[in-house]
Amino acid sequence: MIKIPNIVVILGATATGKTKLAVRLAHNIGGEIISADSRQIYKGLDIGAGKDLQEYKIDNCEIPHHLIDIRTIDEPYSVYDFQRDAIQSIEQITNNNKIPIICGGTGLYIEALLLNYRFSTFSQNELLRDKLSNMSIAELEDLSKQLNINKNIEKNNRHRYIRAIEIAMQEQNNILQQNDLEYEIEKNIVFGIRFPREILRDRIYNRLIARLQNGMIDEVNDLLAQGTNPEKLISLGLEYKYITKYLLDELTNEEMVNKLYIAICQFAKRQETWFRRMERRGVDIHWINGLDTDDDKINEMLEYI
Repeated sequence: MIKIPNIVVILGATATGKTKLAVRLAHNIGGEIISADSRQIYKGLDIGAGKDLQEYKIDNCEIPHHLIDIRTIDEPYSVYDFQRDAIQSIEQITNNNKIPIICGGTGLYIEALLLNYRFSTFSQNELLRDKLSNMSIAELEDLSKQLNINKNIEKNNRHRYIRAIEIAMQEQNNILQQNDLEYEIEKNIVFGIRFPREILRDRIYNRLIARLQNGMIDEVNDLLAQGTNPEKLISLGLEYKYITKYLLDELTNEEMVNKLYIAICQFAKRQETWFRRMERRGVDIHWINGLDTDDDKINEMLEYI
């Protein structure tokens, strides 16, 4: 049994400034950051995945980070992989007398870590199927992406989504039976950042335009030129989906920007829904007002740590 004394989690929807805040907190408390983002694990997905590696430097110090650029785009990565890699990173950070700070917006990854997910018996599939049946199509689609299910499923085919997710989790179950994780987190403090809906939409739009101006289209074009399968990029969703379609002349530039903006806003809404569901499942989230100054946010967080 691995005993984990303490971890801090910073979560929030896309464009809420999680990385910047995590870096400032790490600098204050002597921490290292573990990314909980399902796309940042992949090499070559930099601007579109929002790695923002320049933000890990503060006051001439570079804050160590983990689980970024650990896979090529063609390598599979499951929820169990994240659990295992996160626990290994946490052990390493703790052994160095530092505090692990989990930072990201992939709710499934964070929930699996905090609630010690196990997909260990076939009998659980009926419960899983019932739970999936209560999700919307949008939520099923988002979950399938977080599970790295790279199948072309008809948009409104609920049965296909549920079956694909069930199979993916059963495959992870087989891995778990061979490599069972035994760990206990003695203390976790979870912070969430949130903004009023309209302000978050403005932040999403401004960040999108900035990334487009700073080379995001070139990033996708380079991936295609290196031989990356366009369908793989499309399966990653959001920026990689719509920019790939633009580069394949399936969308105009204006259509790409408009559709991508709408898709990111919808994704942010699904993230917020997931975090509320995490609270119902027993995860205590201390919500921080995104409109507060960075100093106020840090001071508020330090009161809990």
